[in-house]
Amino acid sequence: MSEIISQDLIPVIKLNSGAMIPAIGMGTFGSDRFSAEEVSAAVSGAIVCGYRLFDCAACYGNEDRIGQVFQDAFQKGIVKREDLFIMTKVWNDMHRHVEEACKKSIADLQCGYADMYFIHWPFPNYHAPGCTVDSRNPDSRPFSVEEFMDTYRQCEALVKKGLIRHIGISNMTIPKLEAVLPLMEIRPAACEIELHPCFQQQEIFDYLRSHDILPIGYMPMGSPKRPERDICPEDIADLQMPEMVEIAAAHGVHPALVSLKWAHQRGQLPIPFSVHERNYISNLKCLTEDPLTEEEMAKIATLERGNRLVKGQVFLWEGAADWHDLWDEDGVIVGGGK
Repeated sequence: MSEIISQDLIPVIKLNSGAMIPAIGMGTFGSDRFSAEEVSAAVSGAIVCGYRLFDCAACYGNEDRIGQVFQDAFQKGIVKREDLFIMTKVWNDMHRHVEEACKKSIADLQCGYADMYFIHWPFPNYHAPGCTVDSRNPDSRPFSVEEFMDTYRQCEALVKKGLIRHIGISNMTIPKLEAVLPLMEIRPAACEIELHPCFQQQEIFDYLRSHDILPIGYMPMGSPKRPERDICPEDIADLQMPEMVEIAAAHGVHPALVSLKWAHQRGQLPIPFSVHERNYISNLKCLTEDPLTEEEMAKIATLERGNRLVKGQVFLWEGAADWHDLWDEDGVIVGGGK
């Protein structure tokens, strides 16, 4: 029998709507290394051990399998639908057809409604799943406030129809947020971005917190199992940093758990992924015990290295210099913005 973590021990976070969300979730992106069957089996085990938040997406290609797991858990009485916080995302090829995409995800996930629905990337630059990093779509174009807000308005309509409870945004930058936040009728509840000890994104982290938008951190451990196409020679392995190893030794845990404790105590919601029961149980349990000290938190704060792992090259448009153009690093929207 796998270990079951009591719900009373798992911390929660209040969203700007007043709703509560678990302070840690399970990601379901298999990083091209695991099959839909392996991912859904992990989701099944995770529900039993105590996970209640699952981060899904249409483009991960496994929502129908995960939906069967959810349905089985409901039918067996392990959880009720209202016990789960289910998040999914509209992929780039469906920005003009958000309701259709959302309904398909809800049907595949067999969940009735989505607790949060994200705009996966802020532009409709489609690429095929599993494509190489040098793939380019000739139809790709820079960020457009008008196009983004068209997609966002469709999400707002889904809230009003009861198909989704909250809207999420993802892979945004401060210049993009500055351009669109004043135009929104319903404020986004969360923003999903890459966050780990060597890529802390302090500026946008602080910006989101100041606007009462929850930062949700993907790749919270620096994703050593990310797709091969996303691995570059200059990338840093967060969990091998001497400071992380030292703190982990002091707590008698793996450095991966130090990264999750840091994420939670800093104020972001991590969504780690593992298909291994021992790992996903320890990922959940580590937030319930043995917090890091202020000194340890301060030490991890010094590890920022600008170590962006998901660079997004496949979304580049004709005329863009390189992947840096996707992230508006000079404080202005690159390539357009209208």
